[in-house]
Amino acid sequence: MAHKRASMADVARIAGVSAQTVSRVVNASPRVDPATRARVEEAMARSGYRIHRAARALRTGRSGTIGVVVSTLATVGNSLMLEAVTDAAAEREHDVAVVTLGSGDAAEALQRLNEQGVDGVVVINEASALVRSADLPTALRLVVVDSPPDDRFAGVETDHAGGAAGATAHLLALGHATVAHIAGPATSYAAAERERGWRDTLEAAGRPVGALVRGSWSSASGYEAAQTLIGDGAVGTALFVANDQMALGALRALAEHGARVPEDVSVVGFDDVDDAANYRPPLTTVRQHFDRLGAQAVAALLDEGDLGSTSATGATRAVMPAPLIVRDSTGPAPV
Repeated sequence: MAHKRASMADVARIAGVSAQTVSRVVNASPRVDPATRARVEEAMARSGYRIHRAARALRTGRSGTIGVVVSTLATVGNSLMLEAVTDAAAEREHDVAVVTLGSGDAAEALQRLNEQGVDGVVVINEASALVRSADLPTALRLVVVDSPPDDRFAGVETDHAGGAAGATAHLLALGHATVAHIAGPATSYAAAERERGWRDTLEAAGRPVGALVRGSWSSASGYEAAQTLIGDGAVGTALFVANDQMALGALRALAEHGARVPEDVSVVGFDDVDDAANYRPPLTTVRQHFDRLGAQAVAALLDEGDLGSTSATGATRAVMPAPLIVRDSTGPAPV
């Protein structure tokens, strides 16, 4: 014999609230206090109540799905950002439809998501450059992660320049005369901002700007970039690397050439991925709060509220701090 499907009335009875309160929880209304919401959600779980998303979409005008546009998932930063957005969407009872662009047509991808009826789209990192140059569906709400200000969409970003400045200042305070840099791709906004923070800090301190070689975010490219710096005699005694994966490759290259870290060369990364504390030596790095970035992007998309600041172009944006996490890969300059 088939079991009767739990109803809102069943949930209301178990939770000791009105059916209207259950309805508000189901429809993600902000007019429910957290304790009551938790009690209703517990009652849903106990009763086996399942939200009928198609019916909710008809009532609310929302599909319960957001789109995510990303250029590639091969980089750790993009994968972590996608995970953060997916987790934040799940907390808001939204599914995620992901489009990977590569070098594809951003306008076509956005139009496809728009036709699917998504409640909005989060654009991640390098994909923002493709979106900025595309014809955007006028009715589609966008939040872009790591992009220059644009009046057409809200923005969320890490303080890349500030984080890089903190990393560079840390190395200068340890007595290093200058800092070399393994930068990210020239097309990346985040890489450009990190490079700017590094360069501006050196110039403000009256120090010579160290050598720069670019990588592609992968550990292999960090290894090759460090090999180039070492071969040119340009690595010096301090190296700021634009992400932790490239820093891992740089550590390998330095070890192969007999350079001790940090006794001979101090190394700083960026991101603070989970493995950074287990590098050899544990990596000093700049922390990106991917969970906060994801939560802020989804909230900005679904709540349509003010992000907290307005750029010179009038676009609202949120900027997340990027603190330096000091570990064993940095030390005083050799004498």
